[in-house]
Amino acid sequence: MNKHQTMTGLRLSCAAVVLTLTACASPDQAPATADVAVSRHAVENAVSAGAAELAPAEISAARDKMGRANQALAARDYKLARELAIQAQADAKLAQSKAVSAKATAASTQLNEDLRVLREEVDRANTP
Repeated sequence: MNKHQTMTGLRLSCAAVVLTLTACASPDQAPATADVAVSRHAVENAVSAGAAELAPAEISAARDKMGRANQALAARDYKLARELAIQAQADAKLAQSKAVSAKATAASTQLNEDLRVLREEVDRANTP
């Protein structure tokens, strides 16, 4: 073998190694990792909004799916991790919405009660 053939063979071998390593790296890893991070923040936001008390089933489902997404990520099952993270994010947003809605309903109910009491006091003050 001459020097030119040796260099060509070496270049082809290097190219084959690079292609093999590139094929092994999953293009889904970065999106899955990002989706898990976004979902983790969605769960934290829902908990901050009071979802643990006001939407326990939904936040529990979100936490469960987050745990499973993290397990899938650790197992390098990026497709499953991404799917579970997206589902966890949806559950967390639902939990947050329910918590905010419950708080708004409670505030509205309290305001209506306060108005009722004020009307009674005004009526009593205007009654001879």
